[in-house]
Amino acid sequence: MKKLASMFTLFLFLAACAPQPVENSAAPGMGIGMGGNGMMARHHAQIPENYAGLTNPITADETSLERGKILYATNCASCHGDGGMGDGPAGAALDPAPAPVAHSSQMMADDYLFWRISEGGTEFGTTMPGWKALDEQSRWDMINYMRALGAGTVNPSQGMGGAAYDPEFQAARQTEMLADAVEQGVVTQEEADTFKLVHDALEKYQIEHSEIRNSSSNATERETAVLATLVEANAITQVQADAFREIHDKLGTAGLMP
Repeated sequence: MKKLASMFTLFLFLAACAPQPVENSAAPGMGIGMGGNGMMARHHAQIPENYAGLTNPITADETSLERGKILYATNCASCHGDGGMGDGPAGAALDPAPAPVAHSSQMMADDYLFWRISEGGTEFGTTMPGWKALDEQSRWDMINYMRALGAGTVNPSQGMGGAAYDPEFQAARQTEMLADAVEQGVVTQEEADTFKLVHDALEKYQIEHSEIRNSSSNATERETAVLATLVEANAITQVQADAFREIHDKLGTAGLMP
């Protein structure tokens, strides 16, 4: 691996220079462009021209995943946790908190992830540093490893602490978020139930059809295409799809969207 010996020094330097936590009303677990207005900006973000359309040229084979494991442990785990659940020790004081990248990377496009890893998160109100100092192969290897954590095809290291990705835990976080939204009067219980139904169907489809990740320029366009597919397949109704968009925006504006 190129320049691996110098990477730990690079990590210490960037960690020391990383911005300090900022006040933000976002809920926990929303670091990589998520939480409040950051979440909305992420969802509608247009990828900069120099990143738009990039696809991962590195096969997620055993060699890439081993490189990615070392890079992730060195550069990411302190905030995002060994298992990529956003629960690393250095992330505890950050607001918004680091994202559960093992989960979120399953739905994000290659070009979006490469852009965010390269440039960092300040544009979206997070404290994540950019990693352009790492060569391109290293950044793609980290993406392969994060996705493998979420797919359960690798076992997390046990260096920084934090849980492995658990779909049941992720679902429990969403249930808690929706309960908070109902309690705060952001949505009704009926709207919360509709959101969960459509969100679960949308997420399941995107994970099972990973090719959809790179099918359009941003998350909104991909979501629109998948919702249309789900309506056509009678998995949801058009009324539910339309309501989902409105509820999604309400939750995002309130800073509650996971």
